[in-house]
Amino acid sequence: MAEKPWLKSYKLGPYKLAQTLEPYPEVPLFDILDQSAAQHPYATAIDYCGARINYRDLKLAADSLACALAGLGVKKGDRVASILPTCPQYIIANFGILKAGAVHVPCSILHKERELEYEIGEAGAETVICIDHFQEKIDSIRPKTRLKHVIYTSLLDYTPNQAETEATVEGGAHRFRALIAGHAPVPPQVEINPREDLAYLAFTGGATGVPKGVMLTHYNRHTNIMQLVPWALANLEKSIRGKASVCISVPLFHSYGDSCALFGVYWGLRLILVADPRDIDYILQLLVENRPFLVAMVPTQLMKLRDREIPRMPVMIMSGASYLPVDVRESISEKIKMPVSEGYGLTETGPATHIDLTGFAKITGIAAKQKYSIGLPIPDTDVKLVDDETGAECPPGEPGHMYIKGPQVMKGYWPEPGSGLVDGWLPTGDICRMDEDGYFYIVDRIKDMANVSGYKVYTSTIDDILHKHPAVSMAVAIGIPDPEREGSERIKAYVVLKEEYRGKVSAGEIIEFCRDKCASYAVPRFVEFRDNLPFTVTEKIFKRELREEEIQKMRQQGLLK
Repeated sequence: MAEKPWLKSYKLGPYKLAQTLEPYPEVPLFDILDQSAAQHPYATAIDYCGARINYRDLKLAADSLACALAGLGVKKGDRVASILPTCPQYIIANFGILKAGAVHVPCSILHKERELEYEIGEAGAETVICIDHFQEKIDSIRPKTRLKHVIYTSLLDYTPNQAETEATVEGGAHRFRALIAGHAPVPPQVEINPREDLAYLAFTGGATGVPKGVMLTHYNRHTNIMQLVPWALANLEKSIRGKASVCISVPLFHSYGDSCALFGVYWGLRLILVADPRDIDYILQLLVENRPFLVAMVPTQLMKLRDREIPRMPVMIMSGASYLPVDVRESISEKIKMPVSEGYGLTETGPATHIDLTGFAKITGIAAKQKYSIGLPIPDTDVKLVDDETGAECPPGEPGHMYIKGPQVMKGYWPEPGSGLVDGWLPTGDICRMDEDGYFYIVDRIKDMANVSGYKVYTSTIDDILHKHPAVSMAVAIGIPDPEREGSERIKAYVVLKEEYRGKVSAGEIIEFCRDKCASYAVPRFVEFRDNLPFTVTEKIFKRELREEEIQKMRQQGLLK
């Protein structure tokens, strides 16, 4: 996009924001921990289940782990996998792996053996760090991969109830804390080329097909840290850095959670880690007790939080990872008396590309009119909306396929640099529109868009309408095949009702509610009430699984071949 209308909106209340942050420092990613440990050695770095670790001790643990990994034969460029929940061990492992010159391959703790075998095998990892109840899965996949070293840790490690463990476990594997205790905090001296050397090999796309390994360099990730909150709140840095806290209620193994942790370390903040992202009552308790400066959440968590009694709180909630219905956003904002901000990004983009400044503005005392969007492109990020049928760029107001380019964009899909990019641009798979101020709005995922008798139906728009119904706690719409019209689809809605409305609302009422709020062809033909909905590993509602379930049922009923 030749013009960048978002640049005129680079302001936070009375403060103008920098239009560029170039040149970015070319340093290893682990430099952020070293700097914070030097500047805030005794400030709390991690707050987890009642236990705290300061920045000095976090750095020492990471240094010792790096030394231990080098002792196991881990060299520069080697891939080291982790299968860890949100816990201190993830953060220690992340920096320890990077300080050893290796590449971190974070895997989901919800993965089945087949998925772990694929990701660890595809990465060529010879070392894995995981929680001890994964031992059976590791034993199963080990002969099918290149794994040589397994490092186990207990969920009780780094909690007030941590148990003493032996130096090794069955099969000659190692214990995480024992390795750290047995090695000096002297990491190997490894020369890092930040622009070329990988920091992460993160697999993504499992919910939509075969996972692809995203190659992210030290430069990609360090750049992206600087482009986000440190840029948006640069004028308030002195009152936040080394003093405030951030609550991370999304999994650290996901790029969103990992990015929040890196930002927290960069500014020397206290990272309040949520062990179970599905425990909404515990998250609410943490918010009430700690009043963190920033809270990282996903839409499904906010949908559940909306049904709780929430006091007024001076906390900034940031939503990401998937589309946030406007009604949910407004409801939470009304309860806490603070705007809920939204951001956007992909694993492939380091991960963030957009941030909503209107939500952040209230911290300055001058609140801008809130725009319910994913926000503005962050500094030095180019965005264009493309009509995939013609290849032409779309003007403001018209939806198009969003392409992104910037210093945070991946090196490519593993193992080929440049793969997945088009002349340096990343096609996101998202349909968006841009307003005259440069704010972007998600219209739908390309894969979620339905085709009803030749008309495009953006199912996220139907999601928004469903959430406006007072009885709805959670809802989602999908396109399913129309057995009467080949190539066409019908809209089906899945609804979870609030407890007090269960058994009192009919499918017909939901359909009638939608009828005057969207085009006739977009009105759901079917409504199915459920007690819960399937989620992906990152707490997104799993639309593909619902669609596959429906297609299978239709085949069993003889409606589809």
